[in-house]
Amino acid sequence: MANTREPLLHPVPITSLRPTQMTVGMREVKEKRERWREHKSTKKQAELLGKHMIPVVLGPDKRHYVVDHHHLARALHDEGVKDVLVTVIGDLTMVDRDAFWGVMDNKRWVYPYDSKGERRHFKDLPKSVADLKDDPFRSLAGELRRAGGFAKDTTPFSEFLWADFLRRKVKRKTVETHFAAAMEHALALAKSHDAVYLPGWCGPASDD
Repeated sequence: MANTREPLLHPVPITSLRPTQMTVGMREVKEKRERWREHKSTKKQAELLGKHMIPVVLGPDKRHYVVDHHHLARALHDEGVKDVLVTVIGDLTMVDRDAFWGVMDNKRWVYPYDSKGERRHFKDLPKSVADLKDDPFRSLAGELRRAGGFAKDTTPFSEFLWADFLRRKVKRKTVETHFAAAMEHALALAKSHDAVYLPGWCGPASDD
């Protein structure tokens, strides 16, 4: 992702943004909605939008494909925000339509996995941020990072890699109904050697 980021100064309708992933953690979306509401004045909300531009890739159909900040985009949409500022990190307008998703996949700008962690066809990607589905394990992974379970990492979709790791170790029902207990389990798992291959692994203090 070495492309120069070029902010587009004109706003883009949120409903026109095309997601490059299938899920978000709705707990995280809810938290971002609450933070947005704390910025009560229009001026403060405008400043927030200016500081958090949505990174996109321009596709051969001239559409804006979101490659990060899906949670923020969904939160703003749910709060009734109509337009956002975007920053173009890649221009693929010259790519053949048939080759577009292959190029996106090769550059790790798309993550076509569903809420069960199973890979799906690119055509199954949602057409709008409003259609992003909830993956409770993505919420668990996001909370785990904030709690210091692993370090923020530049690896694309690193929190989804952690979500898939947790999906195999923690019961979904626990995450959905006893989040605190799931977090306690997740923190222990994050320090285990089973997680050594994951981005941002902080590991145990000793080798016992």
